[in-house]
Amino acid sequence: MKKQTRGKKQLEALIPDEKKREEVLRRMYQGDPIVGEGGIFTDLLQALVNAAMEGEMDASIEESKKEDPTNRRNGHTRKKVRSNAGPLNIKTPRDRNGEYEPILIGKWDRELNSGLDEVILSLYARGLSVEDVRRQIYQIYGVEVSTGTISAVTDKVWKEIVEWQQRPLSSCYTIVYLDAIHFKVREDGKVISKAVYTVYGITVDGKREVMGLYISDAEGSRQWGLILEDIKRRGVEDILLFSVDGLKGFKEVIDQVYPSSGVQRCIVHMVRSSTRFVSYKDIKAVCSDLRKVYTSSDRQQAGIALEAFGIKWNKKYPEIQPKWLENWEELMAFMDYNESIRRILYTTNPVEALHRVLRKVTKSKGAWSNEKGLFKQLYLTLMYNKESWIRNVSNWYKIQRDLIEYYGERYNKHL
Repeated sequence: MKKQTRGKKQLEALIPDEKKREEVLRRMYQGDPIVGEGGIFTDLLQALVNAAMEGEMDASIEESKKEDPTNRRNGHTRKKVRSNAGPLNIKTPRDRNGEYEPILIGKWDRELNSGLDEVILSLYARGLSVEDVRRQIYQIYGVEVSTGTISAVTDKVWKEIVEWQQRPLSSCYTIVYLDAIHFKVREDGKVISKAVYTVYGITVDGKREVMGLYISDAEGSRQWGLILEDIKRRGVEDILLFSVDGLKGFKEVIDQVYPSSGVQRCIVHMVRSSTRFVSYKDIKAVCSDLRKVYTSSDRQQAGIALEAFGIKWNKKYPEIQPKWLENWEELMAFMDYNESIRRILYTTNPVEALHRVLRKVTKSKGAWSNEKGLFKQLYLTLMYNKESWIRNVSNWYKIQRDLIEYYGERYNKHL
């Protein structure tokens, strides 16, 4: 009984108007919607906003009468505004002198600042098109938002994107992974492929960081050189190690910008490339023998394993061993380090995992209308999925000790 009395008092404090209170209870018991157009909470919020604006007007009139005793109320202006509880019918009070400036909802505002912009950005970041976002907001909140308004909301992030893309970077990164992902974009009436260059680094403290995204017509070493110059301009003095795919000329452009950096060619990419034309019945055996090469204890043992591979497979697949010999220095670079560093260096899988996050939310897209729309989508996807890529590198203290042992003061001075 005491609980019922306490609950009744709390409800009276929340909704002092007895008739309104009875109406709310009646509608709740008959199962009326809570939010959306005509929803119970929407009506309450509407009443609360209108009451607050009446209070604003009373305070404004009281203040203005100090200078002009004749000023008084002069009716209302009606308008409909959006909120994430549903559309609200607002009555904005007017005063005779036209001095009243509403605080809660400005004269030209068409939205109660209730987080709807954040909802739009969150839905868009999850891969929904502008039209899909519009439908979703209407289904959840009962709010009609035009596609133009949604585009305007998402366009607001452009200032943030520019600042992010031009932000200063750390002076040193232990490992930087370079890779590109391709998307379709409409340009001059045609659908063409665009390369999105991803620079994904590990700081001296073991934190993962997307250092930048860049869009160009196609992937090429010359463009990577320009991107590395931009990275350097933004404050990156030293990069200890690079992990890259098999793009021709990669090591040469890296040497031009960061001549002291080690370059590791991705082993996983190399195995895929080597086994592209291997028959299905041989694929497991070939991969197993290649694994003996890159899991060897040192370069000498790796060379012996590759020689054994050639003896066994050169007759049937003569192109594989020469391909490994041609790129031997870049493929075996990771052999110079301890096991802890080898594990995070030998493959570009970390940046490919990041690309899977981007692909997951963009796979339903046919083509973007322009580069700007693509970049906006990718940036928002990264920002709303940080937990998937921003985590620290596991077992970092062991890796850090090995880095100190190998690089000494070159690494220490950036800690």
